[in-house]
Amino acid sequence: METEAVESKFSFGSYTRLLSDPGHATLSLFGLLVRFPVAMRSISCIMLISATMDSLWIAGTVAGTLMITQAIASPVLGRFADKFSQRKVLIITCCCHVIAILSLIGLVLLNMHLWAIMAAAIATGCSSVPVDGFIRTRWASMVTDEALRTAYALETVLDEIIFLLGPLIAIVLATAWHPAAGLALCAALTFSGSLALVLHRRSEPVIVHKSAESDRRAISMVWVRALMISYAAVGLFLGSIDVMMIAYAKEVGNPTLAGVLLSICAAGSLVGGTCYGAMNWSLSQPRLLLITSATLCAGTLPLIFTSVPVVMGISAFVAGLSVAPLLITCSNLLESLTPKGCLSEGFSWLSSAGWLGFSLGVSVGGQLSDQSGAGQVAWVAMAAGTLALLSSLFSQKLLSNK
Repeated sequence: METEAVESKFSFGSYTRLLSDPGHATLSLFGLLVRFPVAMRSISCIMLISATMDSLWIAGTVAGTLMITQAIASPVLGRFADKFSQRKVLIITCCCHVIAILSLIGLVLLNMHLWAIMAAAIATGCSSVPVDGFIRTRWASMVTDEALRTAYALETVLDEIIFLLGPLIAIVLATAWHPAAGLALCAALTFSGSLALVLHRRSEPVIVHKSAESDRRAISMVWVRALMISYAAVGLFLGSIDVMMIAYAKEVGNPTLAGVLLSICAAGSLVGGTCYGAMNWSLSQPRLLLITSATLCAGTLPLIFTSVPVVMGISAFVAGLSVAPLLITCSNLLESLTPKGCLSEGFSWLSSAGWLGFSLGVSVGGQLSDQSGAGQVAWVAMAAGTLALLSSLFSQKLLSNK
């Protein structure tokens, strides 16, 4: 009897049951197609510009501009989707995105002036489909509350796989075939994946007619802002960890070590997210947010005091264990608290906060590593974990009462 009780609380069969229902596996597949460019776009841009114009500074500036404009435009596109339907937004954005990417490729290959290239990068970022928010909103319209946690866990685990494979695919295409091949594939996947989602009418969210509640801006809701801090903290952690591991590997004279340590962190997140989605939790979502935030914070502490690769790997794995569960919990809380009429916008705000946090982590971490070495970047990672912990701690009452 005790064994049966354990099995009822932890079972990977929840994923099988989720994907066996009509339309669920195809939604996940279409989301996978349109989400791959998110992990490939910036590195593909850097590979193209650095190979063609022989300037990492220009490449980084253009890629950074693309990411920032994407983060700014994402909530706007999410609000349009809530008001006019995802279908209309997807059709318009995917067509504009293909034109913008092809323009960016052409301008770089023709070695045009930097302002023209920057304009194309801005257009590319502004027309990038806010796919994470769109897919999660579609899941919320298709499945019950019991299966929604599993669906969000599945999407977060797929994100981890995509961000492991996407940069690798982009680099291989740019080096083995053509510098523009990565961006060209991004355009093709965005277009085909967006049209596939347009045709997936079963998951299309229903437009909620205007009311005092549904017509509110998602950013005006205090719980959305609280969850944005948690997302930004995770982004800050991931950005700083990327820089820290690369800088550390250079310091010890073993560049390949960076890939190993980052893969260990990603593996931790993959394991944590998969197990989290298979578990039937009895704890409340706000309490789970606090626990996952505390785990992230605890995992960053040893990084400050050690330079031993094994200890760093263990710490990265422990911190990584909490990344996917923390993001899944934020998604669950947002879906349960936010009116359906502004759910796409709400998810887009979370995604934007994560990207801005990541950009800040890379920027600050890069400056610290240049000035003081990899060890100082660990303080940024710890600050990210502390921010996540404090945010979840002080928002417990807000998230529980709501």
